[in-house]
Amino acid sequence: MRTVRLTTAQALIRFLNQQYVEFDGKEQKFVKGIFTIFGHGNVLGIGQALEEDPGELEVYQGRNEQGMAHAAIAFAKQKHRKQIMACTSSVGPGAANMVTAAATASANNIPVLLLPGDTFATRQPDPVLQQIEHYHDLTISTNDAFRAVSKYWDRISRPEQLMTAMINAMRVLTDPADTGAVTIALPQDVQGEVYDFPEYFFRKRVHRIERRVPTIDAVKDAVELIRRKKKPIIICGGGVRYSEAAETLKRFSEKFHIPYGETQAGKSAIESTHAYNLGGIGVTGNLAANMIVKEADLVIGIGTRFSDFTTGSKQLFQNPDVDFLTINVSEYHAYKLDAVKVVADAKLALLALERELERIGYRSEYTNEIELAKSKWNDELRRLYKVRYNEQGFVPEIAGHLDEVLPEFYELFGSCLTQTEVIGVINELIDEDAIIIGASGSLPGDLQRMWISRKPNTYHMEYGYSCMGYEISGALGVKMAEPEKEVYAFVGDGSYLMLHSELITSIQERKKINILLFDNAGFGCINNLQMEHGMGSFVTEFRYRNMETGRLDGNFITIDFAQSAAGYGVKTYKVYTLDQLKEAIADAKTQTVSTLIDIKVLPKTMTHGYESWWHVGVAGTSRNPKVMEAYAKKESELKKARKY
Repeated sequence: MRTVRLTTAQALIRFLNQQYVEFDGKEQKFVKGIFTIFGHGNVLGIGQALEEDPGELEVYQGRNEQGMAHAAIAFAKQKHRKQIMACTSSVGPGAANMVTAAATASANNIPVLLLPGDTFATRQPDPVLQQIEHYHDLTISTNDAFRAVSKYWDRISRPEQLMTAMINAMRVLTDPADTGAVTIALPQDVQGEVYDFPEYFFRKRVHRIERRVPTIDAVKDAVELIRRKKKPIIICGGGVRYSEAAETLKRFSEKFHIPYGETQAGKSAIESTHAYNLGGIGVTGNLAANMIVKEADLVIGIGTRFSDFTTGSKQLFQNPDVDFLTINVSEYHAYKLDAVKVVADAKLALLALERELERIGYRSEYTNEIELAKSKWNDELRRLYKVRYNEQGFVPEIAGHLDEVLPEFYELFGSCLTQTEVIGVINELIDEDAIIIGASGSLPGDLQRMWISRKPNTYHMEYGYSCMGYEISGALGVKMAEPEKEVYAFVGDGSYLMLHSELITSIQERKKINILLFDNAGFGCINNLQMEHGMGSFVTEFRYRNMETGRLDGNFITIDFAQSAAGYGVKTYKVYTLDQLKEAIADAKTQTVSTLIDIKVLPKTMTHGYESWWHVGVAGTSRNPKVMEAYAKKESELKKARKY
């Protein structure tokens, strides 16, 4: 047996260079590159291996471990999970920073390979710098925190363990049914240890991502169920995009007269203007989709996890005769809602159903309901685009909470822009093939409802974990995946403050991204949530501490985000009027460096729920009658929802 004498880290890098994927006959490198932040736990192991021979791996310098891992996740998501990035950090706080990103990846079923350094396998220098000591179990390190948020986890305590660990890592990373974060913990001494690896470990490996074929019996059951139903609706999930089944779904809906709503992950699989596309569905959905789904007698979920936002905490389905059909490559997700199951690739399942439904001449019994629902929503959309502030008698979209704050905001910030009108203007002015990014706050709801996607795969929302701080890092990852397109990150002031360090990496790599920063001086989404359920405005606005009351109810904190970003070398704009917004968007298109548009928007001018409900924990007892009223309403709505 021929061998190659390498360190564990050198063998890892050589192995990653030999991994390929094949999908529908197309072959490509699987691991595009590796994000790095070096510390004592990885610089002399993985760092040395990358310096000496990175192969074809592109090496990127991150600024925050969570941020670089989010960029890697966004890259893989935009690549429809057919190509990935790896990330390496030092032991301790560097590794701990990536735990949040691992959870983001696993919640969304997006592949990312995490390679954190670890404490010494020999334990000779214990406790090593940044080590947490557990007197009851010396095998535990920071990296054990990844176990709960990884789809595969391993620790390499001997060089020869690398071989089976990495083969299993590739198995999970290329598994469309159960992919997510893969964490390989690498003790810093083992990274540098030498072993005679067999040459066959480094042979080219092609991981074929195969489309799972639906069984005859599953298709038969599904067809029999559809045949009995008059008004079905499809929920288009992220699996439609990853399967590249959009055109098949479009034809299927047209042929059988079946409308579909979109999840956050499924949005822009098909353009918003398609006749059967009802738009966003559920808690952050719009009027059209939520009107139709309430009356539907069959819900066909394609590539969706049926999260609480998609299903309105399972209260959205109000037809007493409603049944469920799931098409999902994951058996776990297919089993939800007691559905009739087709465990298969979305595209192949739709093709099989299409043949059988065509044979029996099926067509839904909708008359003008689809057109009527879309017409009602389009009227509402036009109204939202034109919501403007008037000092006298203005009623915000979220009325009755902080109406008295609007004049204060206007006077202090010098802007009376409304969030819905700003989104409408941006939607009109950016390029049709530009990609927008979002993740948290009120913007995902506004965008799922209001954003008109004119080209496929131009809407990129991380909402499986709704992770604040994903937006700017995600924009960088998307730009790496599609460098020829403009990329825009929609981010609130709260999320921007949490994590925007990968702006520096975008400058360093000359990967231009555009940041659309909506500053409403607070965590507006959660302020809505607390006040809708009887609370006051409590620690969700960005205000100074009032030295008289001792509370955070002083004046608004004013932040010049544009000035902050300008210090990084970003081209910035300050926006207080629609004309300034239009000028900024036009000028940003001419720039070659990353841009940030600091937009001051009035609080409470985001969209509100449309015939949906969300089950959240409400206090069962309180001295506040408004809280008790909210609790009673919650209990009433819960009675209308499915129990599981």
